[in-house]
Amino acid sequence: MEQMSEPVYQLEPDLTVAEFIDLLERSTLAERRPVDDEARLEVMLKNADIIVTARCGDLLVGVARAITDFAFCCYLSDLAVDETYQRQGIGKELLRRVSTEAGEKTKVILLAAPKAVEYYPHIGMIRHESCWISE
Repeated sequence: MEQMSEPVYQLEPDLTVAEFIDLLERSTLAERRPVDDEARLEVMLKNADIIVTARCGDLLVGVARAITDFAFCCYLSDLAVDETYQRQGIGKELLRRVSTEAGEKTKVILLAAPKAVEYYPHIGMIRHESCWISE
């Protein structure tokens, strides 16, 4: 689909849970997020250090949510782009802006969603073979 207008990017620390859920569902990230638990999502948004959004008009088309120390590491916990707006550079720009906000020397780290494993090398990220998560 052709983009209707250029996205406007901004820091949006007060992003609403309703808009976040709506975008998660339009991006397929809802498959791996607790979209049926609004209270949990509210805490996720409230405790994020960086929330960068992309909007076309009033429509939220992308979001990047990160937790960081602003000096060494930044965990990019969510990178979601509306499926209709994918392949237009929105995810890459959201990542760039998170990296800028987190700090020049800060490394951005993420866990790739299974459907996005092949995406990240295309936006300049390098695969790291040793990652461990708790059950």
